[in-house]
Amino acid sequence: MPSTCCCVPGCSQRGGHIFPSEKKQRNAWLVAIKRDNWKPNKTSVVCRAHFTDADYYEKNNFGDRPSKKTMRENVVPSVFTWSRIFSQADMDRSSRLQRRQSRSDNFSAAITSSESEPVDIGSEVTIASESEPVDIESGVTLTTEPSTEEETCNPDSTFLSAHTQTDPTSAESKFSCKKFENDPKGLHNFTGLKDYELFKCVLNTLGPAAYSLNYFHTENLSLSVEDQFFLVMIKLRMKPTHFILSHLFGISEFTVANIFITWINFMYYQWNEMNWLPDRDLVRFYAPADIKDKFPSTRLIVDGTEIPIVKPKAPLAQQATFSSRKNRNTVKVLVGITPGGLVSYVSPAFGGSVSDRQIVERSNLFTLCDPKDSIIVGQGLDVQDLFAPHDITINIFKKKNRSTVGTVSSDRKNSSKCIHIERVIRLAKTYRMLTLPLNHTETKLASEIIFVCFILCNFRESIVSEN
Repeated sequence: MPSTCCCVPGCSQRGGHIFPSEKKQRNAWLVAIKRDNWKPNKTSVVCRAHFTDADYYEKNNFGDRPSKKTMRENVVPSVFTWSRIFSQADMDRSSRLQRRQSRSDNFSAAITSSESEPVDIGSEVTIASESEPVDIESGVTLTTEPSTEEETCNPDSTFLSAHTQTDPTSAESKFSCKKFENDPKGLHNFTGLKDYELFKCVLNTLGPAAYSLNYFHTENLSLSVEDQFFLVMIKLRMKPTHFILSHLFGISEFTVANIFITWINFMYYQWNEMNWLPDRDLVRFYAPADIKDKFPSTRLIVDGTEIPIVKPKAPLAQQATFSSRKNRNTVKVLVGITPGGLVSYVSPAFGGSVSDRQIVERSNLFTLCDPKDSIIVGQGLDVQDLFAPHDITINIFKKKNRSTVGTVSSDRKNSSKCIHIERVIRLAKTYRMLTLPLNHTETKLASEIIFVCFILCNFRESIVSEN
C-alpha cells in the first residue's frame, strides 16, 4: 500500500488504496471525492478512512477472519466530511452558536444606532452627576438617576485595560491612603507605620524623584504617587495577591506588578545611597549604658537570617538555595545594627547553602568600620581572622562543652547584646513578605525586598529603650 498522502480534499492521512484501472470505476471514485479537473496518477491513493467496514471481505476462502483486509469489487469511497451524518448534540451545538452570533449582531447594531441617533433637546436626558444642571438655552433639567446596588458593587465596571489607564476618577472611588489620615490604627495595620504623618515622612525621604519615575513597563497610571507608595507598603506588610490589590485600588493586576517592581527598585537604590552607619562618637552617644560600660568600642551588632522562597525548578538553583538548617529553600542575608538599634547594614541576598562566613568574605563590612572598632556577632560566625588585618575586634559567643567561669561570663555578656539584633530581625519579619515564601519573580528581587523591609524598621519605634 503506497504511503503517499490521501488525495481527498481536507484529509491528511497517508497510505490507502490506489485508483482502479478500469475507467468506469475510476470515474466513480473521482465523482465521489469531488475533485474537478484533476487526474490521478500511479501513486494517487484514497485512505481507508473513506471506506466502511462493509467495503471489505469479512472472511477469507477458508472461512476465517483475514489478517489483512481485502477490498470488495466495485467499491466506491463514501465516508467524507461533507457526507457526515450529524448527531443531535452536533445540531444543538450549531443552533447555540447561531443564537450567540445573532445576539452579537443585534448588540452591535444597537450600539451603532445609538451612536448615530441624535438627542432630542426637548426630552429629558439622564446623566451621571451629583447635581442637576439646567440647560440655559432649552430650559430642560438634566436629572440624575441613582445607580443601583448591583452597579456600585460591581468592580468590573471601574476596571481599566491591562496596559493603559486614562480615567483619573477610577482610583479616587477605591482604596486610598487619604482614608487613613485620621485612622492611625488602620494605617499601622496596613503599613506598619504609626500614623499618616510618619507615612508622608517616609515618602519624603525618597525625594522628588518619586514623582517622576520611569516605570518598568511604560504605562499611564491613574493612581497618585501617595497611593502607589501605599500599595507597595501593603504588599510588603500583608503580602496580598495582585488580584486583591487590583480590586482594592481599581487597577489591573498588570499595573499592580508594574508599580511594585518599579517602586521596590527605586526605594532600594534611593535608600542604599544613604550612609546609615553613624560615626563612632554618635554611635557611642546613643548606645545603651550597659554596652557603653562593657563594650565601649562596639560599632555594629551583626547576625544572619534566612528568608523562605519557593522551590526553584532548575536543579542547580535548588542545590544553591537549599538550607540544611531550615531544611528548605531559602535566601540568606547578614544584618548589622548599631547598639542603639539603627539598621545600618544589610548584605545582598545569597542562596541558603552559603555559610555566614562566605557572606562576610563577600561583604564590605571591612570598609564600613574604622580601626579599633569592635563588632558583636552571633554564634557560629567566627570571622576574627578576616577582620584582624583591619584592626577590628570581633566579640563572638561560642558554645563549648567545657568553659571556665570567665568564658561563661563573657559569653553571657555577648549573647545578651545579640538579643538586640534578634529583636530587630523579628521586627522586620512583621512584614509578611519576609515570612511567606517568595515566588520566582520576588526571589529575583530578594536583595531589594529584604533591604527595604529592614530599612523600614528604622522608621518604627526603637527596640532598644532609651534608658
